Amino acid sequence: MQWLRDRAAYYLNNLGAYRTMLDFSDVVEILIIALLLYYILIWMKNTRAWALLKGLIVIAVFLILAYFFDMTTILWLARNVLSFAVIALIVVIQPELRKALEELGKKNLLASVIPFDTGHREEEIFSEKTIGEITKACVEMGKARTGALIVIEQQETLRDYERTGIMVDGIVTSQLLINIFEHNTPLHDGAVIIRGNRIVSATCYLPLSDNLGLSKELGTRHRAGVGISEVTDSLTVIVSEETGRISVAYEGILDRNLNAEQLRQRMQEILNGMGEETGKEKRIWRGRSRLKK
Repeated sequence: MQWLRDRAAYYLNNLGAYRTMLDFSDVVEILIIALLLYYILIWMKNTRAWALLKGLIVIAVFLILAYFFDMTTILWLARNVLSFAVIALIVVIQPELRKALEELGKKNLLASVIPFDTGHREEEIFSEKTIGEITKACVEMGKARTGALIVIEQQETLRDYERTGIMVDGIVTSQLLINIFEHNTPLHDGAVIIRGNRIVSATCYLPLSDNLGLSKELGTRHRAGVGISEVTDSLTVIVSEETGRISVAYEGILDRNLNAEQLRQRMQEILNGMGEETGKEKRIWRGRSRLKK
């Protein structure tokens, strides 16, 4: 701790000297680095690398504590593992890095770095009408014993899974959902992904859950619904083809045998809170005039 106080006193004493050394190019350089860091954090927030970053922060805090408490063995191991850890880190996030480079080549860089609101984000807020349309469709499909798997995106992006399906990009309506999952139609097999008030993709492939606690009577559709809820914060609605019963998977937990009112309430609890509260927080950066109570 004494070393930390000495370094802080040193920098404070020389702060005036640093201020006189800064020129216009230094300020521009600092701003560019800040924007690059901001862009990297925004990119990581929309990928699975965000969880990896939080894990690295935990490890860094642990190593700092090991340094202050003079845990020489742990520090020796960290120094020797560091070179291999960098290579392993690149291998782990290789899909995200490739996707980021692809998006960098496709998008307007300035619009990506400065995400001020242009009006289109307003459509991504989940509405009561969409909840009603999903509920109505699930009830009708349950009566007809039509299997369905509907994944609703929240804060974590589902673009990796969206790419495995066929783009739809249509307003959520009960008629469209029923038509998609109708037997012997091109889009009925797989999952539908909903973002905001739009169906963005159909026939999507989802990861299956390895949870041994799930009932053996549950099929692939239910395991896929639980699986996607384990790796993302999405809400999944499942209609059983065998029984017509409606289930909801969220955070790895499966609620089964829901009626129309229970399904509506469950979606309102999870999705309306995200749409109204989190949506407002996100739009702080995009113009205060967009905030609505």
